[in-house]
Amino acid sequence: MRIMAQTAMVMALDKCIGCHTCSVTCKQAWTNRAGTEYVWFNNVETRPGQGYPRRYEDQEKWRGGWELNRRGNLRLKSGGRLAKMFGIFASPVQPELKDYYEPWTYDYENLINAPAGDDFPVARPKSLITGQDTRISWSANWDDNLGGTAGSGHLDPIVEKVRRQSEDKVRFEFEQTFMFYLPRICEHCLNPSCMASCPSGAIYKRAEDGIVLVDQDRCRGWRQCVTGCPYKKIYYNHKSGKAEKCTFCYPRVEVGIPTVCAETCVGRLRYIGIFLYDADRVTQAASVPDEQDLYEAQLDLMMDPHDPAVIEAARAEGIPEDWLDAARRSPVYKLAKEMRVALPLHPEYRTMPMVWYVPPLSPVVDLLKDQGHDGEDADNLFGAIESLRIPVEYLAELFTAGDTRLVTDVLRRLAAMRSYMRDITLGREADESIARAVGMTGAQVQEMYRLMAIAKYDERYVIPKAHVEQAHDLEEIGCSLDYDEGPGMYGSASFGEASGRPVPVAVETFHALWQRQTSDEPAGDEDLRGRVNLLNWDGNGTPPGLFPPRHEGEAR
Repeated sequence: MRIMAQTAMVMALDKCIGCHTCSVTCKQAWTNRAGTEYVWFNNVETRPGQGYPRRYEDQEKWRGGWELNRRGNLRLKSGGRLAKMFGIFASPVQPELKDYYEPWTYDYENLINAPAGDDFPVARPKSLITGQDTRISWSANWDDNLGGTAGSGHLDPIVEKVRRQSEDKVRFEFEQTFMFYLPRICEHCLNPSCMASCPSGAIYKRAEDGIVLVDQDRCRGWRQCVTGCPYKKIYYNHKSGKAEKCTFCYPRVEVGIPTVCAETCVGRLRYIGIFLYDADRVTQAASVPDEQDLYEAQLDLMMDPHDPAVIEAARAEGIPEDWLDAARRSPVYKLAKEMRVALPLHPEYRTMPMVWYVPPLSPVVDLLKDQGHDGEDADNLFGAIESLRIPVEYLAELFTAGDTRLVTDVLRRLAAMRSYMRDITLGREADESIARAVGMTGAQVQEMYRLMAIAKYDERYVIPKAHVEQAHDLEEIGCSLDYDEGPGMYGSASFGEASGRPVPVAVETFHALWQRQTSDEPAGDEDLRGRVNLLNWDGNGTPPGLFPPRHEGEAR
C-alpha cells in the first residue's frame, strides 16, 4: 500500500445557475493571452448539448481515454507506441478549429472613425487568426440555455446513445424539456491518458498533491495529448507552439486558497479537499472488465483517513501531519465516499477522474405540487425519481457508465435530505424512517445538509498549504529579471537570456499593466505585437504587428 495525496473537487449541480462567473474569472487569470483566445480552462455547458469542443464525448470519433486489450490490460484508445510513432507528425484524430471556434474581435475603429452619414456604422467581426472579416457561427457557449430543444438536443452524443436504447425515453416536446448546467475543468485524473500520450514526457502529475501540469520547457507541440484526453481539456497554444491546460490554480492552492473558479462561484457549489489513495492499485482499479464497476473500483482507491493503518502508511510516504488532518476534514471525501452523493464524470474513460459531481435532482417539487401532491413528502419524492424531468438514464450515461441504480440511489438520498430537513425546519419531530429508507441515520442526513446547504468557507475549502521545503520545487520557473521586458529589464538580442523560454504570466501581466498606466497615446503596433488582452486593449482594431509579417508573394 503506497498512500499518496490528491487534491480534488466536488460540484453540486443543483446549485449551478449558469452565470459563467467561474469561466470569466478563469479566463482573465490564466488564458487572457495571445495564442489562447479560444482556450477555456473552465467552461459551463448546458446539458443536453454538444459541449466544448463540439461533441467531445464521442470517443468513437475522437479516440480519447483508455480501453482494455485482449489480455485485459489498459491501452490508449488512440493507439500504442507504434501508432503514436507513425502519427507523430500528423494527428488527425483531434478536434479542428471549427470544433472549438475561430476567435474574433470587432472592428471598433470603424465605429470611431466612420464619417457622418444616414446609416449607422457597424463593427464587423474580425478573425484573431487571420485578421480578416469572419462570420461567427460557433463558440464555447453557443448553445447556452438551449438544452432540451428540438433544434439542438439531438446533437448531444449522450442523447443519441440513450435514444438508441429507448426511443421514447428522451423527448424534446416543450412540456417535457429539461436542462441543467455542467461546469467542467481538467479532471486531474489518477490515471491520466494525456500524460501517457505525450511523446515528450512533458505532462506530469505532481507527487505532493496530484495536480497534472505541462512542463513548458519539455513540450514540443506534438498535440498527442489533445487526442489522448477524452475530456478535451488540453489545448494547443498556436503562438507558443505548446500545450496548455487547467493548472488547478496551483499558486493559490499552495498557500491554502481555493481555485479562482471556486472562489468566485456565485452558487457556492464547489468543494475542494484532499483524498488519500493507494497509488499501487490505480492500474488495477482502472482495468476492471465491466465499465459499470469502475465507480466502485475508484471509490475503493480512496482510503479512510481515520484508519490507523492508512495514517501510518501515509506518514511512511512523507505526507505531513497537517495534510492528514486536512484529509480527515475533507469535504470531497465526505461527499464522495462517506455520503456517496458525488459521482465521477464518465468513469468509462478509465482515467479515474478527480472532479466529482452531485447530480441535479431537477424541479421535482414544483411538478408534484402542480399535480396536487405534497412536493416534499418523502413517499412522493421517492416515487417521482423514476419519472424526473431529467431522465435518470441521461445522468447515468454521464456519471456511472449507464448504471441507473447508482444514480437513483444518489437522487433518493438528496430527496430524503430535503424531506427530512423540511420537518425539522417546520418544528416537527424528525422522521427517522426517511433516513433509514436510504441507508442513513438522521445525524448523517443533517451533516449532509450542513455541508451541502449552509457550509462555511473553511468547511467547503479544506486546502493544506505547501511546505517550506517544497518552495523551490513549486515556484514559477524563472525570475522576471530573466525575461525581456520584465520588471527592471531591457530588451535583449535574439539569442539573449530569454531565448526559447516561455514568458511567465506574471511578466506578461506586468508589461500590460505598465503600458496602460504610463501611456497617454493609443498603443502602437510594437506595443501590441503578439498580445491580446481584453482589459488592456485600447480598441484600435487589429494592429498589423499582431500577426507575423507577410513576405512578398506569400499567401496569407
